Amino acid sequence: MREKLGMLFQSGALFDSMSVFDNVAFPLVEKTKLTRAEIADRVRDTLKAVALEGMDNKFPSQLSGGMQKRAALARALVHRPKILMLDEPTTGLDPTRTAAIHDLIRRTQIDFHLTVVMVSHDVPAVFRICDRVAFLHNGKTRLNGTVDQVMTAEDEIFKRFLAGKASGEENETALAG
Repeated sequence: MREKLGMLFQSGALFDSMSVFDNVAFPLVEKTKLTRAEIADRVRDTLKAVALEGMDNKFPSQLSGGMQKRAALARALVHRPKILMLDEPTTGLDPTRTAAIHDLIRRTQIDFHLTVVMVSHDVPAVFRICDRVAFLHNGKTRLNGTVDQVMTAEDEIFKRFLAGKASGEENETALAG
């Protein structure tokens, strides 16, 4: 099952001591019997797919935050998973880079024929790039459906979440003040 999954961690989790090429190649070197040439071709194709062509000799510290996220995405994609897991993929990025990464995620989902499971607190982006949404509350799925179904749900906790208020937050604030 693990071989069918790709994971993009919130921090990117790139190895500082490795070039972008070596970071992306890492899963193939460790877990496949591909030749060096096959690995090189796959890495270059994947870097091209995430718009990092020509960056293979750079180190993570030489890249912008958005480029680091794309390099981490390339590493998650290089072994051609069926399911891509994303943990807050745009944390720490400015709004322009955030939008670019969200667009890249959607394009990647289509181009690589992936199921993408994304954890995010960026609700507008989730609704813009996802086909289905699940809203979790206290460790349980509270809502699940298409974007339209979730957006039109008559769920008080979800409405409070969209308004930026935790359940019972006003009462806690009133008691503390």
